[in-house]
Amino acid sequence: MPANQALPHPAMKDVELTEVLFALSDPARLQIVHDLADGPLQMAQCGATNPALPKSTKSHLMKVLREAGVIRNEPQARGRLVSLRREELDEAFPGLLDSVLNAPKA
Repeated sequence: MPANQALPHPAMKDVELTEVLFALSDPARLQIVHDLADGPLQMAQCGATNPALPKSTKSHLMKVLREAGVIRNEPQARGRLVSLRREELDEAFPGLLDSVLNAPKA
């Protein structure tokens, strides 16, 4: 998919808690959410920065998070800007992200 093509994002009214929890249940996806907690990043900069990780795997991780309503992945110049849908998630599921982001790492 070209970097300048818009991707579909679910409306928050259509986001289900079970899908958000599933998206956050994977350690690699959770790391991406932690990476985005301080603000948007270029896709190349965020999450799963293990150089051995195939691009297809990273794309899949991002797709699961986007389709669950956890992140936005939008075109910016020749790349993609990825951001956490923090305000929307906090409104839909108060305290969820704070609990997840502040949980002790296993």
